[in-house]
Amino acid sequence: MSNIKLFESKQIRSAWNESDQKWYFSIQDVVQLLTDASDVKDYIKKMKKRDTQLNSNWGTICPLVEMLAADGKKRKVQAANTQGLLRIIQSIPSPKAEPFKLWLAQVGSERLEEIENPEIASQRIREIYKAKGYSEEWIEKRMRGIAVRDELTGEWKKRGVKEGMEYSILTAEISKATFGIVPSDYKKLKGLTKSNENLRDHMTDLELIFTMLGEASTTEIAKNRNVKGFIDNRKAAIAGGKVAGKARIDLEKKSGKKVVSKENYKQLPEGEKRRLK
Repeated sequence: MSNIKLFESKQIRSAWNESDQKWYFSIQDVVQLLTDASDVKDYIKKMKKRDTQLNSNWGTICPLVEMLAADGKKRKVQAANTQGLLRIIQSIPSPKAEPFKLWLAQVGSERLEEIENPEIASQRIREIYKAKGYSEEWIEKRMRGIAVRDELTGEWKKRGVKEGMEYSILTAEISKATFGIVPSDYKKLKGLTKSNENLRDHMTDLELIFTMLGEASTTEIAKNRNVKGFIDNRKAAIAGGKVAGKARIDLEKKSGKKVVSKENYKQLPEGEKRRLK
């Protein structure tokens, strides 16, 4: 929904949280923008009083996050990630909040459909990529990559790896062993500067293939070794990445061309976007 760009407004302070890899936004700034309240603190107080369930979960939804204040100094303010803010917006009786409420109803309806029929979710993702100009061949690889990634994270969850930071570390280990570069540096190489830009959406066919090989190998090693916990899964991630890394190096020697590329979807000419190879 285009109105979701409200969260990108310069009027709303935000901060990136490394631990859970999410943006957090100032609650006061969002409420002020949606209500034009003369006393935003009093408005939030009354809103919490009206919505007792929101009030009971306020501490969980709205942690204190350090942000830049109007006087230029950093202070801790109540903030929430996108999910938390959308929950808060449900309690705001303002015309400006209505588009978000309608959007939430639509997303909820679509999610229920996808739960009943997972093929619908897959088809919607395909349609989004197709509308952006990706080729059918690239989309097939991207979809397969999503399935491989889901299987890997499912194994990590079963084997005691914590979501968030630990997932990020293991992903970085696979990438480093596969490509010789961690995802954060990979994004810089491709000129991706925004945190919400997905590196894999800017990969070439070969980059996607080797990413899949590294993650599929990691899953297989974790299963066969029956590893438990973060430390042993990290060893499996490095081993799985090395399998893909050896294959990449072998291909590069025989083809005479590097697999890791600066090429990204944003920089391709319009006529080349359907190729991305």
